[in-house]
Amino acid sequence: MEPSVTLRFRSHTLSLFPHTPISSIDHPHNHLLIPISPKFSSNTTLSVAAAAKKKPSIEGVSEELNAMASQNLDFAPSRRRVRAAFTEVHQQLDHFLFKTAPPGIRTEEGYERNSRGLEIFCKSWMPESGVPLKAALCFCHGYGSTCTFFFEGIAKRIAASGYGVYAMDYPGFGLSEGLHGYIPNFDDLVDDVIEHFTKIKARPEVRGLPRFILGQSMGGAIALKVHLKEQNTWDGVILVAPMCKIAEGMLPPTALLRVLNLLSKVMPKAKLFPHKDLSALTFREPGKRKVAGYNVISYDHPTRLKTGMELLSATQEIESQLHKVSAPLLILHGAADQVTDPLVSQFLYEKASSKDKTLKIYEGSYHGILEGEPDDRIFAVHNDIISWLDFRCSLK
Repeated sequence: MEPSVTLRFRSHTLSLFPHTPISSIDHPHNHLLIPISPKFSSNTTLSVAAAAKKKPSIEGVSEELNAMASQNLDFAPSRRRVRAAFTEVHQQLDHFLFKTAPPGIRTEEGYERNSRGLEIFCKSWMPESGVPLKAALCFCHGYGSTCTFFFEGIAKRIAASGYGVYAMDYPGFGLSEGLHGYIPNFDDLVDDVIEHFTKIKARPEVRGLPRFILGQSMGGAIALKVHLKEQNTWDGVILVAPMCKIAEGMLPPTALLRVLNLLSKVMPKAKLFPHKDLSALTFREPGKRKVAGYNVISYDHPTRLKTGMELLSATQEIESQLHKVSAPLLILHGAADQVTDPLVSQFLYEKASSKDKTLKIYEGSYHGILEGEPDDRIFAVHNDIISWLDFRCSLK
């Protein structure tokens, strides 16, 4: 197995090998979020009419299923129908997470209407009957993604170690209500997450137990904002390849940002940002990259203009408050990640005021360290998370 680098609070130095500049903030599996690139110039132009590209056919499924996957998934009912249609296909996929899922895990899923009147999809995974709960772990998924599909296998592995795992799809993502891929206000999304997880923390089975929050990619930004709004209500924060700062020199010119900001007020839902397939930068193994195509409810279109500006604004706000991060902190990042920069995780590690903080950099790993690496690396990353949780629960 390839080595990883681990840092704890008492260590103040980190050595990373050279990193290729990132070209986006975040990504679910196969799209470009925001082109944050040195190639921006005063001559950069935007195409207002983003051409709708036909989805490539999914190998091994019927024409009928391919037609369903290619339909307009802007609204939740169509996303729910296509997910239900692909249930049997998903159960047969050749991926480490699905093939090695521990038996006996109790799952529960459904919909709840939140205080903003939005129907939110939520799911939980519990250890098999008779296994006492150690803690609650609440998960925040990445941009364009969902708390189902790959996370199903991840959640089952963590639940098998004695944890109640809880997750939700944000409004506009996965199976929750809302325009697909649209974030009109990032703080409202964070408040939706806080509202849901507040209900989770009050459930009888986890009352009095430690509570942890886990965020992947854009979910890392959400987890950080949740923690910053609720400083004393979490026993630990776990961030996987988090989107928490834009690297120096990667922002578009000020003039272009002004134009983007203006356009976002006029046509907020427009898909204006260039589209690029980033699956090769997320999944180190081609076979796992192929499996990602079966996540039919992920958002894989150009980013909506208001969404892009909200994410840009959120990262700037988070960057200014990193020194306020005070909870026990575990940061995990692939050293070869070109989607979110591991040097940004180093920056977070150095700025956070947490007395208990750990940064692990996995040599050679890409963005998708939870699902896109060789099997032994995925297993090691999951074990690092479980071991960190076990140790902090033992302190309680």
